[in-house]
Amino acid sequence: MDRYESYYRSVVHAVKAINSTLEPAEVIAAIVKETVISMGVKGSTLRLLDRSGKYLKASASYGLSRDYLRKGPVEVEKSGVDRLALQGEVVEIEDVCCDDRFQYPDAAREEGIVSMLVAPLRTDQRIIGIMRVYTGEKHSFEDAEKEFLNAISDISALAIENARLHQALKTDYEMLSAFETRIFED
Repeated sequence: MDRYESYYRSVVHAVKAINSTLEPAEVIAAIVKETVISMGVKGSTLRLLDRSGKYLKASASYGLSRDYLRKGPVEVEKSGVDRLALQGEVVEIEDVCCDDRFQYPDAAREEGIVSMLVAPLRTDQRIIGIMRVYTGEKHSFEDAEKEFLNAISDISALAIENARLHQALKTDYEMLSAFETRIFED
């Protein structure tokens, strides 16, 4: 199977995962895993901005150790690569241990991470987080790899926003039902 066929199949799997459930954790976990397999990389993470917009919180990962994921908070102010991605750029770092835009070079070295590609999670109105892929060897990402990660990130953002809207509607419906029950039973 060539790279483009692998990417196509991954997009199909991602769309199936999105349509199979409205549980965001399940959807993004499936997407992150599929991305690692199709790109042949060491691991991947998907991080969402917290309410303050200062931190990126891990929401899903695949292929990385718990120790690495617990290395510390990803602060937007201290992570130049994430600041660029949050402005809408796909950003590549060939050697995370030698690039001052990366916040945790020592933790990456211990994890065996060398190169990284980051894409924004973009909805129609805003950027809600980032998706990263990591390699264990020095790697220069080709345009096809950047385009694929950007497409998967856009699909992930859509799935997350759909799940959030579904959850908000469900909450509104439950509140309305509880209100009507109180009104009509009193």
